[in-house]
Amino acid sequence: MKTKENTTSSKFLFNKKNYPYLFASLAIIALSFILMSGATNDNPTKFNEAIYSFRRIHVAPTLFFVGIGVAIYSIFKR
Repeated sequence: MKTKENTTSSKFLFNKKNYPYLFASLAIIALSFILMSGATNDNPTKFNEAIYSFRRIHVAPTLFFVGIGVAIYSIFKR
């Protein structure tokens, strides 16, 4: 009795061209989290207005979604 060998070859999800996009997306997402951080307050009785800066409210979330878009592009690129 003959047994059939599994002839399917395993292929990787990413090619060499996909990895730079994926690493770039991770760097963009990390940069967005760095931009969102900060605004510590030494005196807990006073409110720090720095948490509402343009960088934290607009730039960092925009960079985050751009990073997610680049990651999705790297996954679907053939």
